[in-house]
Amino acid sequence: MRFTVISATIIAALAAAVTFGTGTAAAADPLSQPDRVGLHLDHAETTALGDGPLPALVTMVVPLNRIGAGLKGDTEIHRDENGGVHASLRQVIMEAADHPDGTVTLYLNAPGTRNGRVLDVYQNWS
Repeated sequence: MRFTVISATIIAALAAAVTFGTGTAAAADPLSQPDRVGLHLDHAETTALGDGPLPALVTMVVPLNRIGAGLKGDTEIHRDENGGVHASLRQVIMEAADHPDGTVTLYLNAPGTRNGRVLDVYQNWS
């Protein structure tokens, strides 16, 4: 229950920050799974998120080894032989934003789930 309340507050704040950054009345699409909550951002929201201070602020609190990245198959971001991603949160977001239809989906994971990852970001484009 505590995770749900805290997660909902964080996701609402993130949605408000992204929506404010885009200068539109659009809002990110909320997502929910049993062990995590998230947001799917459209292209304008993805671009605004990548251009803003949020990725840097998040990585000040969440270490990069606790952030997962679901990269598209044609990504230019380097992965090591163990599947480790060698890029900043901003780089993952901006690679999606650089595609005309690029979007990201962000998930805040419940403590102790998803191999200890706190945040997951998934790239999307065609």
